[in-house]
Amino acid sequence: MEAQQIIKALEALAQESRLAAFRALVKAGPPGLTPSVLSDKLDLPAPTLSFHLAQLRHAGLVNVTRDGRSLIYVANYDAMSGVIGFLTENCCADAGCAPASCRPSKEKNETRARRRA
Repeated sequence: MEAQQIIKALEALAQESRLAAFRALVKAGPPGLTPSVLSDKLDLPAPTLSFHLAQLRHAGLVNVTRDGRSLIYVANYDAMSGVIGFLTENCCADAGCAPASCRPSKEKNETRARRRA
């Protein structure tokens, strides 16, 4: 991911309601959630939630599809992984000690390399 994309994503997540909405969508998994279910879970009025979902969508962190008359919001797991990968790409590189929890796995590096190609 490019630095500007990372900045947009972090800006979107730097607000309590948007962070809560994103976390709820991540927890919901690939089936996603409708705005009404998400509104109930987060105890947010529909117009407020709509604004926050638009911000997350603009940042590329959520996708939306239509199922009949319903909108379904789903976390964009590729974008989430991209942000995490960007933040941890050089974890402990200067210290030379890179703890196991910090080292990107070989599979993640191969996936990242394929995306860049």
